[in-house]
Amino acid sequence: MKNDAAAEPQTAIHAQVIAAREGRDPRVIARLFSGWAVFGERQFVRGYALLLPDPVVPNLNALGARERIAFLSDMSRLGDALLKVTGAARINYAIFGNQEPALHAHVIPRYLDEPHALRGEQPWAYDWDAAPAFRRAAWEELAGNLLRELTRLGVTKPMRFSPGANAAT
Repeated sequence: MKNDAAAEPQTAIHAQVIAAREGRDPRVIARLFSGWAVFGERQFVRGYALLLPDPVVPNLNALGARERIAFLSDMSRLGDALLKVTGAARINYAIFGNQEPALHAHVIPRYLDEPHALRGEQPWAYDWDAAPAFRRAAWEELAGNLLRELTRLGVTKPMRFSPGANAAT
């Protein structure tokens, strides 16, 4: 049926936003005004995160002026929180949408203790397949610290569920 196809997620970003709303995504850090702050599936650097818009849109230009400002502000505030909580030297920001044609922003802390050969490279130079997979238990302290800092910055909204509370076991 026509309506059944419309209900299916169109991209991995759509599916992850639905999971975040339903409390099934353990990678959620916080609900922000424009969407969801989540940890990356692979932690090639400590605290690698993404901002996923809610509702999902195809790209930044699909947002109205107010929504665009909110998304970019939330993205930079997530970077502020990562800087403070992780002790990163700087934050890299990236918005592409070529592989996943839905808006999402990569927020990547960069550290002075990264391997010398990778320190000045773009993040995609890392071997992401070799990076540790995200596990909530291993990142619980960082998640809590980031949530507190984002709340202190005034950019969080209440979440209906704790991250991953409804995840399938």
